[in-house]
This record gives sequence, C-alpha cells and structure tokens, in this order.
Amino acid sequence: MPAAGKDTVPAKRLPTLEDVAARAGVSRATASRVVNADPRVGNLARTAVQEAIEQLGYRPNRNARSLVRPEADSIAVVVPEAEQTVFSDPFFAALLAAITQSLADSPVQVLLAMGQPGNSQKIERYLRGGYTDGAIVVSHHKDDHIWQVLHATKLPAVYVGRPYAGDVGIPYVDVDNRAGGTLAAEHLISTGRRRIGTITGPLDMAASEDRMLGWQQALQQAGLAADLMEHGDFTASSGALAMQRLLNRVPELDGLFVASDLMAVSAIHELQAAGRRVPEEVAVVGFDNTQAAQLTRPPLTTVVNPVGALASTAVEMLLKLLGGSQVEERVILGTELIQRASA
Repeated sequence: MPAAGKDTVPAKRLPTLEDVAARAGVSRATASRVVNADPRVGNLARTAVQEAIEQLGYRPNRNARSLVRPEADSIAVVVPEAEQTVFSDPFFAALLAAITQSLADSPVQVLLAMGQPGNSQKIERYLRGGYTDGAIVVSHHKDDHIWQVLHATKLPAVYVGRPYAGDVGIPYVDVDNRAGGTLAAEHLISTGRRRIGTITGPLDMAASEDRMLGWQQALQQAGLAADLMEHGDFTASSGALAMQRLLNRVPELDGLFVASDLMAVSAIHELQAAGRRVPEEVAVVGFDNTQAAQLTRPPLTTVVNPVGALASTAVEMLLKLLGGSQVEERVILGTELIQRASA
C-alpha cells in the first residue's frame, strides 16, 4: 500500500474514443464518424481527429476486441498497387496464395487492401480505423507513407521486400535482389554475350533498383558497357515497349536481363517479332521463376524469387509480433539461377 500523502501513479491505460474527441475538440459522435470514414465530416474536424488518433495511438476495433478476446482475428495484406496489376501479375497471385496457405490452419482471417501507388489514402484510412490486428505490406514505392501510419497506430506489421525509404523501424523479409541481378548478368557473360542490356522494374522500388545495380556491377567488373537500359513497371505491356526501345537503340544487342518474368515473356515475343532468334542471337534471363517462365517458347532462364519462403517467413514474423515477441529487423533470403533454353 502506498505511503500516506504520496501521489500514486495511475496504471497506463489504452486511449479511448472519448480521449480522441477531447484531444481533437470535437464530440464523440464526430470522432466516431471520422474513424468510420464517414464522408459527411468536414475537413477541419477530420484533420483534427486524425491528428489526435496519431498522437494518442488510438486503435478502436482491436482495443475493443482485446477486452474479450486476446488472440488475433485478422491480418491485412496491403498492396499499394492498382487492382489490374495485382490480379495480372503472377508474383502477386503466388504470394497471396502462399500467405493464405501459411494461415490455413489458423483462425486468423486474411484481408486484402489495395490502392494506387503514391495515393494510398484509402489504405491509410483502413489501417487507422483498427479493422485488422496486423499487416503484411507488399510492393513498397518511394512515395508510399504507409509505414508512417503503421508507426502512428502501433499496428504490428511486416514488409515483404525492403522498404524504399530504408530503415523505417518495421521488420522486413526480402530476397537478395542485388545478388540475383549479378547472377543473371554473370550467366549471360559466361555464354559469351558482350552487348548486354536490361529492362528494369520501376525505380521507385527497392527491388527494381537492387536488381539493376547487381546487373550493373557484374558488367562493370567484366569491363563491359553497363548503360544499355530501359525501364518498365513489371507489367507485360511495359516489357514489350521497353524491348522495342532497346532494339531501336542497340540493334546489335545479344544479351538481356529482365527484372521480372512477366516482362521477359513480352520481351521475347518482341524479339521474335523483330526476327531475332532466342537464344541464338539474343539470350534472355528473367527474374521470379513463375509458371510463365516454363510456358514461354523457348522456356525462360530465370532467377528464383522464393515466394513461398517470403510468405511463410512474413507470416511467422507477424504472428510473433502479435504474440508480443521480438523478431529480427530484416531477414534476407538467398536465390539461385534456373537455367533453361532462353539463355
């Protein structure tokens, strides 16, 4: 029992909606409408409530649920990409399937949150609303500020792929993309190719930049030009257009590293349409080792992106965070080259 006349320190409690309303200077009803994304709330009140939520670290739904049930109920897979990109790219399909499979024996429900790159307000509102217990964030772009929302809400989260912003204080699992780019370039060099180009992914993403740097490093070490470069955005159409631009610039091109299998398949089609034989005249290496790599003609030599291991590691890390345990700040998985007929 505390000594008489001494102030006692109150036990730390979770912030309530009333606390948010008081901090923002609005009614509880207005604060509730902001939390539930009611469009009828004025901009001034909305901003005040959102700032109060950040300052207090208020997370309504999870706090309420924890009073009666401590275990996690759902996690969100957050993909700041357009719906068309998510549903057409085999990497995303494989990753989502692997995450779901990793939680097949768990009571945790998997939710999908998508939004345009650089315009993630919808995702941010969702995360602030407390509708999920944790998040796995995939495909981080330079202009995404989702990590700031995760910090403000104290929502347990793991990134798949190194965040472009660097050390943002959120753990991540990634493949060694730079080593993968080096593997691809070294293989092309070993087959005697000397005019080796690359089609990158969007350079506002760490994975694209790392794959390009790995390719560049290998060519420079071999004394070859490392400036034969065109940029795509990981879509099939961007791969085709980049291939056309590269052929126009460098008709004598004899080797090509493409930062994703989906773009590489389109690049092969463009090469064949231009009368260039693969691999006799131009050897091609992709990245991901998706099913598409085995279906193209000729089958695609590619660098493995270990989707299953990325997914299971991210799930394991997030479940540990939800259970109150610490995890490694970063986990980097190795890769390898799968040689097929295209190179």
